[in-house]
Amino acid sequence: MKTIKIGLIGAGGNTRTRHIPGFKAIENVELSAVANRSMGSSKKIAAEFGVREVAINWRQIIENPDIDAVCIGTWPYMHCPITIAALENHKHVLCEARMALNAREAHKMLDASRKNPHLVAQIVPAPHTLTIDQTINELIGSGFIGDVISMDGRINSGSDFPMPNSPPHWRHNKDLSGNNIMNMGIWYEAIMRWLGDMTGVFALGKTIISHRVDEEKGRIPMPIPDHIDILGHFAQGGQMRLTVSTVIGLSPTEVDLFIFGTKGTLRVLQKKDADIELFAGDKNASQLERIMIEPDKKGKWRVEDEFVNAIRGIEEITHTDFTTGAKYMEWTDAVTISMQTRELVPLPLSNGMR
Repeated sequence: MKTIKIGLIGAGGNTRTRHIPGFKAIENVELSAVANRSMGSSKKIAAEFGVREVAINWRQIIENPDIDAVCIGTWPYMHCPITIAALENHKHVLCEARMALNAREAHKMLDASRKNPHLVAQIVPAPHTLTIDQTINELIGSGFIGDVISMDGRINSGSDFPMPNSPPHWRHNKDLSGNNIMNMGIWYEAIMRWLGDMTGVFALGKTIISHRVDEEKGRIPMPIPDHIDILGHFAQGGQMRLTVSTVIGLSPTEVDLFIFGTKGTLRVLQKKDADIELFAGDKNASQLERIMIEPDKKGKWRVEDEFVNAIRGIEEITHTDFTTGAKYMEWTDAVTISMQTRELVPLPLSNGMR
């Protein structure tokens, strides 16, 4: 079996804790080069994980004819240019989520991948619901809940009362993160697995922490909302009402989502410091009961295996392809546009709005 040589561009937490160990566990896969934000950090990654070479910059990896694929672990603002350059230089691409700064960039990436159908193009998937996705889809697909009436819920993972003196994170910087807001994008990706696309979005957002203080004691404005309420319609029928927040204090749950149908109800629940759980009940039940997920139906993190297997022609990308990534970026843009205009934004977005 031919050795697949991979270049690492950006080596943040996810790359170090998931991608590098994942690739190293696969037979005939070599980590050939790394280019992080500085030469010093690149050398540190290479020494720690046995990466063969340290590149001067990411272009050196892209232009290396001996490298077969790249794993892009940078912040979103670099995803589009690196992805397009990699595909144009005949490299397979595994790109960290979120896909891009906005839908316009996401579609440029999708177009580049379609021009190179012989190359694998994958976005790192949202992993938090992998253990329950198959069971939810089977329950909905079997007609257990009937027709969808609404999905109603709250997502406040890691939320607490506002702390204005907390330091800024790169996710608070619109130049680095784009229209991606908190963790709403990864949850929409999961929701799409269960209920499909949406046809329209209306959103209200607010920045509770208006500024933060950086290392130099300077006040940094916070343009990205930290509390959002989103309404929408699903293409298959049913509505959505979703709150995403990082400034809610004393909430007993991290995630609490209800999928209400004409015949039954599902509940996705994650309490503080606990694993995600699934509850269900039909019209004959008196209350929701916890569903114990069968071991063979529990999905798990296998991003690196799927990427390498796709390169070798063994399987196709399911988590997550560029088409899906572009869809969740359109939804993300629609949320931003709706907050700005106070109007319902139809999906998919027209070319003029991308």
